[in-house]
Amino acid sequence: MEKNKQNRWLIAIMCTILMIVLGTIYSWSFFQKLIVAEYGWSNTTVAWAFSASIAFIGFAAAWGGINLPKYGPQKLAMIGVSLHGIGYMLAALAFKMHSIPVLIIGFGLIGGIGLGLGYVTPVISAAKWFPDKKGLVTGMVVMGFGFGALLMSKVIAPIMMDIAGQNLISGFLYIGITILVLGVISAYFVVFPPANFVPAGYTPPVAKASQTAAPQITAGQAIRTSKFFFMWMLLFINVTAGIMFISFQSPLMQDIWAKFKPGTDAVALASIGATLIAISSLFNGIGRFFWGGMSDKLGRVQTFRLILGSQIVIFIILLFVGNPYLFGLLVCYILLCYGGGFGTMPSFVGDVFTPRLMPVVYGTILTAWSAGGLLGPQIVAYMKDNFAENASTYSFISGAILLAIGLLFSFFVTNKPITD
Repeated sequence: MEKNKQNRWLIAIMCTILMIVLGTIYSWSFFQKLIVAEYGWSNTTVAWAFSASIAFIGFAAAWGGINLPKYGPQKLAMIGVSLHGIGYMLAALAFKMHSIPVLIIGFGLIGGIGLGLGYVTPVISAAKWFPDKKGLVTGMVVMGFGFGALLMSKVIAPIMMDIAGQNLISGFLYIGITILVLGVISAYFVVFPPANFVPAGYTPPVAKASQTAAPQITAGQAIRTSKFFFMWMLLFINVTAGIMFISFQSPLMQDIWAKFKPGTDAVALASIGATLIAISSLFNGIGRFFWGGMSDKLGRVQTFRLILGSQIVIFIILLFVGNPYLFGLLVCYILLCYGGGFGTMPSFVGDVFTPRLMPVVYGTILTAWSAGGLLGPQIVAYMKDNFAENASTYSFISGAILLAIGLLFSFFVTNKPITD
């Protein structure tokens, strides 16, 4: 491993590949309609598997951030991606048993814990290897997570489902094995640099006297501040709005397309839904890079205000959209903003709480992802099960209200460091 430790760009690339593998979770809507049709379960029931998975990402990421120095990134990454792959295998077992509890525990709880342990390690590892290019490289790594749905919806899932003869049991088993192999190989390269590592040509910044004299707050004190609360709320609301579409964009697109072109067969509708997943995943990934870069120029809080405020307009427009092409375009913008929240938050945390506290504070703030992952899919699932004809309308209204609350909260936090 010594040879690999000297090649930081190889490590950055493998960190990105690991994030792409983990990001396959965002293709859940590819399977949502298939599972409902095959087993007769409600949308709300099936969506709990995805909700549970996202919920445990944040909790596991918080634990992983706290314990990363103890166990090291390689071990946590390998354990995490292994559990993610096993989650798909346990989903296959759940389908064989016709058991929703096994699906939620296997894919949701176990797979979600794996995602959280895996997610937190590449970001922090890459930041340590690239103090001279921190924004560029962490943006690249986080962007990989957004691209995961493209890999799954257009490559892994179609190939494995074809091999399995469209059988969900065999399909999920093959997908789990694929995730396991790709993930473990990439996770092997996720390591920290040596303690005295300094990139060639880079001079570490010298702390100012006022900074060295500043009070050193603990991570526990940091997460009990009002700033942390409002930052947590900004991410929570942005996640909730975006994940409403991530979890149901394929079924929603199929519903709109069926009205736009009546008589379209189920196979064609599924393909159209998968195409939206693939394209929107690109915007999810690009948004992490784009908005993260914008936050360097506009400021972190100002960027969140623009992300949240512009989405309010989009959600209102969606109330009147019946054209699937326009619908897809608007969904892509929402996913651009969804990714933007994740692209901006690491720098926001680093600015406000200092890099010293970043592993613990950043890991803890990702519990907002957990909460949003629980609420977002369930809003849409509840509307589809109880108000089928107006499910989209009620979901968009709910999203607009949440975003308005988030925009209001953004005026209670600033970019000023907590130690000032």
